[in-house]
Amino acid sequence: MIGLLYDVHGNLPALEAVLADARQAGVERFVLGGDYAAFGAWPRACVERLRELDAAWIRGNVDRWCVDRSDAPPPTHSLLDRCCELLGEELANELAALPEQHALEGVRFCHASPVSDLVSFFPEPADDEERLLDGVAEPMLVFGHTHIQFGRRSASGVELVNPGSVGAPWDGDRRAAWALLDDGLELRRVEYDWQASADAIRDRLGQPGEVPARRIEQARFDVA
Repeated sequence: MIGLLYDVHGNLPALEAVLADARQAGVERFVLGGDYAAFGAWPRACVERLRELDAAWIRGNVDRWCVDRSDAPPPTHSLLDRCCELLGEELANELAALPEQHALEGVRFCHASPVSDLVSFFPEPADDEERLLDGVAEPMLVFGHTHIQFGRRSASGVELVNPGSVGAPWDGDRRAAWALLDDGLELRRVEYDWQASADAIRDRLGQPGEVPARRIEQARFDVA
């Protein structure tokens, strides 16, 4: 039984709610799918909490951006600065050096897709989907990045699974998202105090934190 946790983004209350749900379900092992620290109020605390788990880690694009911002949108730079300040240089470098993929028991894990940590899959098939699956031999691919929880099959028969985001769902459901992999797959959601997390972002990150705070409040990427 394996817990799949993706896109925590420094949201400690959401992470604790998911871990409590995982304990109740009997989960003892985890795969961690990247984007652990930025752009939340508790970047270091989330990483330290995750380090307590029996887990395989992979790197997300935001983890990479802590060191390499060559393709990071300029509006994220001030948030990344603050995240790296709270993380510390050593821990930021460790996250950026994590492996990009992990394979386990017939499942391949990546952050966005096997060919990119920025280009991913969506609930509806896209024209470039088979290109993103190039070289995948496993029957199941687990990914995150879009913060949209779903599962479906590709045209070539690969089971595509997005566990959703623990810390910042963008599918209209504010509850923390994760997935349970056992004999089958179960997509799960957990209630937590999302307003307190949004308020903490504003308090700790200041004006640059307004957008990530509103994304938590509205559970969507394009916020009003």
